[in-house]
Amino acid sequence: MISASLTRVRVRDLCLFGYHGVLPEENRLGQRFIVSLEVAADLTAAMEGDNYEHAVCYGQLSDVAHEIVTGPAIALIETVADRIARTILERFPKVEEVRVEVRKPSVPLPYAVSETSAEVVVKRQHRIGFSVGSNSGEREACLHAAVNALARHEGVGIEQVSSLYDTAPWGVEDQASFINLCAVGKTVLAPQELLNVCKHIEYELGRIPGRRWGERAVDIDLLFYDDCEIDNSVLKLPHRHLFERAFVLEPLAELAPEMKISGRRVDDALARLQRAPGDVTRRMS
Repeated sequence: MISASLTRVRVRDLCLFGYHGVLPEENRLGQRFIVSLEVAADLTAAMEGDNYEHAVCYGQLSDVAHEIVTGPAIALIETVADRIARTILERFPKVEEVRVEVRKPSVPLPYAVSETSAEVVVKRQHRIGFSVGSNSGEREACLHAAVNALARHEGVGIEQVSSLYDTAPWGVEDQASFINLCAVGKTVLAPQELLNVCKHIEYELGRIPGRRWGERAVDIDLLFYDDCEIDNSVLKLPHRHLFERAFVLEPLAELAPEMKISGRRVDDALARLQRAPGDVTRRMS
C-alpha cells in the first residue's frame, strides 16, 4: 500500500567506471559516470520503530547502480538510468518511485561542455479493477463515458473492459435494472487518490446523492488494488461486497478468471456464489 506520505531517500554523486557509449573507443577504454538516485518509499515502520530492517539501504541502492554501470556496455546513458531505476523497483518492494540521473563528464563532443546527463523517473504500477454500473438515464453511454474518463486520467491505464451485463437490482429491489461492466488495468496513483478520481468522474457524469444501493446515473467501485488490504471509514479493499455480487464476478471472470483476490480465484468465487435466476445476463455483441 502507498502511504499518504512517502519518505525520499537520496544517494548523490556516486562515481563509477563503465564502458557505455555509442563510439567504439568508449566501449574499449571506458570512462567515469556520476550517478545520483532518489527513491520515494513508505518508511513509516522504519521511522516509528527506528528499525533499519524496514528502511531502504543506501548501500544496497548504490550496489544496484554499481551492478548496472560496471556491467555490459550500453549505448545510451538514458538506458543505463532506466535499468538502474527498474532494477530498484524490482528489488525494493517499499519503493514507489525512483529518479535516476546519470552524468557523463568525459563526453566526446567537438564543443566545450562540462558534462552531459540523462534523467529518468519510474513509478511503480499497481494492478487495479473497477466495477461500473448505471440504472438511470442513457445507461450504456454513461458506462462508456466513465471508462473513457478513467482511461484518460493521468496515472491510470485501462487494459481490458468486459462486455455489458444486464443486472437485477442488488440490495434495494424496488428500482430499475442496471447495466454493469468491469474494467482492469494499472495505476501509479495511491488508493485514496484513485478513489477520489472515481468520485469526481461520478459527479461529472451526473451522479447525485441518494439512498444506499439506490438509483444512480453511474457508480464506479474500486474492487482491488494489488493485494492491498485497507479497512477504514473511507475505503475498504478489496471491496467489501466483491465476493457477494454476481454482477461483479461475472464480468470479472470474463476478463481474468484465474486472477486471485485475497487468495481466492475469481472463477472459483463465482462458481460458489448463490445465484438467483436471471440475476445477471451477458449482452452478446
